[in-house]
Amino acid sequence: MELDKNQHSVYLINYHLVMVIKYRRKVISDEISGYLRATFERIGITYGVELVEWNHDKDHVHVLFKCTPQIAPAKFINAYKSASSRLVKKNYPEIRQYLWKEAFWTKSYCLISTGGVSSDVIKQYIERQGQK
Repeated sequence: MELDKNQHSVYLINYHLVMVIKYRRKVISDEISGYLRATFERIGITYGVELVEWNHDKDHVHVLFKCTPQIAPAKFINAYKSASSRLVKKNYPEIRQYLWKEAFWTKSYCLISTGGVSSDVIKQYIERQGQK
């Protein structure tokens, strides 16, 4: 296990995040997932968040990410959901026929710290999402 470090601390903070599409609409294609992932990585830079694993099904995404102790995960997640919702609807206008108003994601999400199991186990679980 390799620890992260900054000037004053050593840490290893991993989270498993699940975000669901509003009304569980099945709108996530591989292309849209790639766009959502790139947006996550881009916004993550500002917040000190590093993507470890990403996968999707048609109506939700699973994300394993690392972060620094200074960030508030809820703040980052809300910023990501807000920006990605706006951007994905702008760049993929066909989604609007399945989702109305401005919401793309549900208001809720599942965030689990990964201290109970190894990151490799969670990574394998995420990799298998969407497979039968």
